[in-house]
Amino acid sequence: MELSALSEGLQALPLSLQLASGAAVIFLSLLILRVLSNAFPGAAPPVDEGLPFVGGLIKFSKGPLPLMTEMYAKHGEAFTIPLLHKKMTFLLGPHVSPHFFNATDDKMSQTEVYNFNVPTFGYGVVYDVDQRVRSEQFRFVADALRTAKLRTYVPAFKMEADDYFSKWGEEGVVDFMQAFSDLIILTASRTLLGREIRESMFKEVADLYHDLDDGMRPISVLFPYLPTEFHRRRDVAREALRGIFKKVIKARRDSGVKEDDILQVLIDSRYRNVYSGRATTDDEIAGLLIALLFAGQHTSSVTSSWTGYRMLSNPKWFAAAQEEQRRVVREHGDKLDMDVLNGMDTLHLNIQEALRMNPPLIMVMRLAKESFPVTTSQGRTYVVPKGHIVAASPTFSHRLPHVFKQPDEYQPDRFLPPREEDKPLPFSYLGFGGGRHGCMGQNFAYLQIKTIWSVLLRNFEFELLDPVPEPNYTSMVIMPKACRVRYRRKKLVA
Repeated sequence: MELSALSEGLQALPLSLQLASGAAVIFLSLLILRVLSNAFPGAAPPVDEGLPFVGGLIKFSKGPLPLMTEMYAKHGEAFTIPLLHKKMTFLLGPHVSPHFFNATDDKMSQTEVYNFNVPTFGYGVVYDVDQRVRSEQFRFVADALRTAKLRTYVPAFKMEADDYFSKWGEEGVVDFMQAFSDLIILTASRTLLGREIRESMFKEVADLYHDLDDGMRPISVLFPYLPTEFHRRRDVAREALRGIFKKVIKARRDSGVKEDDILQVLIDSRYRNVYSGRATTDDEIAGLLIALLFAGQHTSSVTSSWTGYRMLSNPKWFAAAQEEQRRVVREHGDKLDMDVLNGMDTLHLNIQEALRMNPPLIMVMRLAKESFPVTTSQGRTYVVPKGHIVAASPTFSHRLPHVFKQPDEYQPDRFLPPREEDKPLPFSYLGFGGGRHGCMGQNFAYLQIKTIWSVLLRNFEFELLDPVPEPNYTSMVIMPKACRVRYRRKKLVA
């Protein structure tokens, strides 16, 4: 009778109040369900949201690094943060990340989490195509980065570095990040985009690339097509770059001239298992060039900068790198080729440790296409549910003290025997990613950065005028904040 009376009482209310009451009941039910599902995740990693529905987004908006620091302290290596209607599970450290890096795309997919790049790279390439096509396009790039091809790029690295630094005065003050950004787009233009662009269209391409780069903002990850001014300039720049690249491609095809650069490899590439084995189209080549330029420009300039800042703040290792250059000059003179660069073990260790302390990417992501188990270093097993966005973090994982001893200290010898701290567990070191989607360009990058620093170490002395810069965690790629460095031209005596 009481329920009947309550029902009659509700029916007697005005319709607007009935609707409001119904909505309140539904919302309260959803709220209770949300709180209960977060509190009792079952076999899944612990869920931490705070304020239901929006708490996770609020936490994430303060920055991934503060979020990971707080959640790792509370929950350890695996935890889940709800982001509105989605859930993101973080897997931090080598114990919980093997499946993340080893799984095939049909199990851990890149497409859904990286398709915000489509307006930048263009259509018909990379994240705008299915996995089978993307694998073939990545094969084209891998072919351009084989050892035999890498050998042909080193002279261009040296030529551009020699020319760029010859324009410095006898003494001055620079910001490494700005200087290396300028230099690396020069080397990229010659080895990637082609001699024609480097020699006659560089300024136009560099200006367009700036607009393209400026169109990639943090908000672009969530809303890549938002009608903002920087997105508009991005779209205009992408189409202009495509037009320029297509003219160069057509001229090469028509002339039959072959060049030793990545552009030529892409022109000569053919699909094997898709598109009936046809050759690459001009649009596809232009899109891949943009993607490669975008991927390599920041990572190489950022890593070159951090290598300099870290070496200069650790005189022992800067002196060791100089001494190595003296030895190399005694043995090889001014010669810089792939074999000479590969023999620079001390410089390599400095770059490797700079990458450990300051990797370019704070997170890499996948979409879980099926559930999978993970086991933490403490032996706790969780099951990550299908449909979760899954994130790993080179930045955070590289500072775990149970993986790298004294992780906040610059110690390049941690990679040497007997320490070899990166060796006991796969995916401890993620300077260039790892697994199936490790960076194909890492050997290219090492050669490029070693060439730059070989030229600098042989011709200049440096002094940090500011403390080692803080990382700018608000940018898409973790760049160093501004830092002044004084240089003095001084020939290294072998």
